[in-house]
Order: sequence, then C-alpha cells, then structure tokens
Amino acid sequence: MASEGMQTPLRRVLHLGSAREGTTHFWRQRLTAVANVPLVIAFILVMACLVGRPHAEVAARLASPFVATILLLMVASVTAHMRIGMQVVIEDYVHGEGTRIALLLANTFFAIAVAAVSAVAILKLALGG
Repeated sequence: MASEGMQTPLRRVLHLGSAREGTTHFWRQRLTAVANVPLVIAFILVMACLVGRPHAEVAARLASPFVATILLLMVASVTAHMRIGMQVVIEDYVHGEGTRIALLLANTFFAIAVAAVSAVAILKLALGG
C-alpha cells in the first residue's frame, strides 16, 4: 500500500488506521435529518389539527393508515437519527474503553426501546386495540 510508508512502525504492527466508518455515519445522519424534515412537519400538522378535538375523533384520525404510516416512519427516522448522533458524542467525548462500550450499548438499547414502545402505541391505535 502506498500509504504504509507514512505510518509509524507501531501503527503498522497494531493495524491502526482508518476504520472507514466515518463517512457512513456522516451520510446516515444527514439522510435521517433530511427525512425528519417532512416527517416532523407532517407530525406537527396532524397534532395541530387534533388540538381540542374529542378523544374519539383523535383516535379515529390517528388510526387512519396514512397517519399511522407517517407516524411509524417518523419514529423510525427520529430514533435512528438520535442513536447516530449520541453515538458520535459518546465516541468523541468518552475516553475510557469500558465506559464507552457500555454507553454505546445503552444508547443502542435505548433507541430500540423508544422505537418499539412508540411503534406499539401507534399500531395499537391504528388497529383499534
């Protein structure tokens, strides 16, 4: 490799170099951010239209397949964006290896839990449960 000449001997022995994951995280975060814009705007519009409405009307509106799909897509995109953002913060500012791994695991499990609870609530409304 041409770049091996620029590495220190220790770096070559330990195989330290680019993990080649930085651009993936960068683009995933940008993609979810772009997806969040219309999804959050749609969520805000739906919620604004439901303010002050009776419970039965709110439940019926949230049970519509279109609204439920928008809400599910928003939950998926927002929680993915949240997980990626917190992962970057943890990787940049937590220096202890064990603590970093524990926080990264907690971050992933928290994002999954938020997405799962939200999806169950939306599906329960949508399916009339």
